[in-house]
Amino acid sequence: MSKSFISAAIIALSLGVVGMNPASAEEIKLTGSGASFPFPIYGAWFKDFSKQTKGVTVDYQAKGSGAGIQDFINNTVDFAASDAAMNDEEIAKVKQGVVLLPMTAGEIVLSYNLPGVRALQLPRDVYVDIFMGKITKWNDPKIVAANPGVKLPAENITVVARSDSSGTTYVFTGHLSAVSEEFKNTVGHGKTAQWPKSFVKAPKNDGVTATIKQTPGAIGYIEYGYAIATKQPMAILQNKAGKFVAPGDESGKAALASAEFPTNTLPGSDTPDLRVWVSDPAGAQAYPIATFTWMLFYKDQDDGKAKALRDLVEYGLTKGQAMAPKMGYIPLPGNVVERVRKAAALIQ
Repeated sequence: MSKSFISAAIIALSLGVVGMNPASAEEIKLTGSGASFPFPIYGAWFKDFSKQTKGVTVDYQAKGSGAGIQDFINNTVDFAASDAAMNDEEIAKVKQGVVLLPMTAGEIVLSYNLPGVRALQLPRDVYVDIFMGKITKWNDPKIVAANPGVKLPAENITVVARSDSSGTTYVFTGHLSAVSEEFKNTVGHGKTAQWPKSFVKAPKNDGVTATIKQTPGAIGYIEYGYAIATKQPMAILQNKAGKFVAPGDESGKAALASAEFPTNTLPGSDTPDLRVWVSDPAGAQAYPIATFTWMLFYKDQDDGKAKALRDLVEYGLTKGQAMAPKMGYIPLPGNVVERVRKAAALIQ
């Protein structure tokens, strides 16, 4: 699958061309909303699944994780998606019960717009300070020192952050909070954050990507697949072990290798708790910002839709995982696939 195909797919999906075949009276239409982080791969899954599954169409809107969770709580969708999963308080609001399934994984990258700069290394303290608004020039001595031989411009850094309630923001600020207590106490960790007023805001991953691409001197956080699809450069980040690591399939797998799923169930339920975070992986080969991303299902469903949703999950665990590397996502490890398959059986 070529990068140009992926880019075209993202544009098409952004226009809402997912599962829009006219539905007959016998068809089951599954509607979902939420995270933009996995939108390119979910959109490809749902389109292909709809083609292959007679009588079922899937329509998904990338609104951001916060909006997706709210739609799910309000019962206006059949499923939702979130990079922040759901917290206990949100789960308690869903009377039908919740099944949270990690369906794919990815990396959050720092994409930048510096003409002529093909490789950019950012130490841990430097990228934290950039996103606290403390380092404001591209030729700051700390950036220059980390990039010998690279001609960095004497211009302002334009930081681009999410304007919406975002799981990507949740994961990114979770990492920065794990690295810096000062960041945690000032900007904060959440689906929204107290970004400095000078930052530029844009909605969803595609909005941040477009803003970076159109703004010389910009830097922002987006999912790896969006950077690959739009041919945006990505910073090489220093990890917890002190190594500078580029994002990619192997470094993403190394980041998730330390994930340990809890052994308990979701509050007030017999459903396995499959929420796990790797905020600052310790491995020498690990890219520092990686995460699973979840699909959210009602445990108690309409019978016809329940089967269709279980089939959709199984598609994602098999054919869907095979698409992941070429689209800039990390395939689920085999042990995680089995956990998800077992939990999916509870969608009834």
